[in-house]
Amino acid sequence: MSIFSGDSRTTWVQAFISGIPYAAHSGMQVVDMGKGHASLLLPARDTWTGDTTRNLIHPGCLSVLADTACGVAVGCALDEMEPFATLDLRMDYLRPPVANINTICRAECHRLSRSVAFVRGELFQLGQAEPVATVNATFMRATANTRRKDLKSAPTPSEAAANLIAPTSVETSHFITSVAADTPEVPALAGGRSPYVEFLNIHKQAQIDAGPVFRLPFKSELIGNPMLPAIHGGVLAGFGETAMLLHLIDTNPGIGVPRSVDFAIAYMRSAKPVDTFAQCTTVRQGNRVALAQVSIWQDDPQRPVANARGHFLMPREEE
Repeated sequence: MSIFSGDSRTTWVQAFISGIPYAAHSGMQVVDMGKGHASLLLPARDTWTGDTTRNLIHPGCLSVLADTACGVAVGCALDEMEPFATLDLRMDYLRPPVANINTICRAECHRLSRSVAFVRGELFQLGQAEPVATVNATFMRATANTRRKDLKSAPTPSEAAANLIAPTSVETSHFITSVAADTPEVPALAGGRSPYVEFLNIHKQAQIDAGPVFRLPFKSELIGNPMLPAIHGGVLAGFGETAMLLHLIDTNPGIGVPRSVDFAIAYMRSAKPVDTFAQCTTVRQGNRVALAQVSIWQDDPQRPVANARGHFLMPREEE
């Protein structure tokens, strides 16, 4: 480990962003940084559209941007570099984010304890004075950041990303194997309705009595930590939020797309570079607002990698 100066912090931030496959794939850029704070820009793309009818960005894109920016802010707050990992993240959506407009997240690590870093931030779209969303996140400090025993010879994030190889086969539990083999899959949404859902390539598997199971196929662009490697925590958040939206659409035939009000996710363990599954329940549904929760797992539904919940504004008939 080394003590940060202004120049070394800048070098670390640039290496950190370039070493995250998802951040590199999405074109994220550092537009401002300093001791304990950072601002990241997500360039506009058609791919990030979540609702083509209303021309809105998928809220999952905001979660990935926010999680990444908050992580950079934690790194900028440290005097000596150490590994850290997201414990939980909460998004509050203040107004609908418009598609095809650049989005910036300004994050500040406002408290560093011996074990936990606390971060808050706001997300803006260019040309708007008011934020479209706020984020609050906590990170565990000094977590294991490599499966290698020899930490001194562990690769840098950029080196790990350059050498990342996607697995050609995955060992799964009997449950997941039987689901994949016995239950036909269909795309989660009709083509053209949500480009971001198509980018994630989410599929739906009908389940008797328990509601649909949604599958997120692994691809290397979804990696957030190439040193483990592990899927980006923001991608898990986006997948979980998408699963809840799809669940509400599936259980309320004929409605439009619900709109996210808030979303919170807690991480139990790192997500391996394999297919990921999610299943949701509706906790409460009123005339205007629904509360849903989701369990996200990989090889064993009894050992989730994350749990999440969110409130959603249900569309009126005229919407």
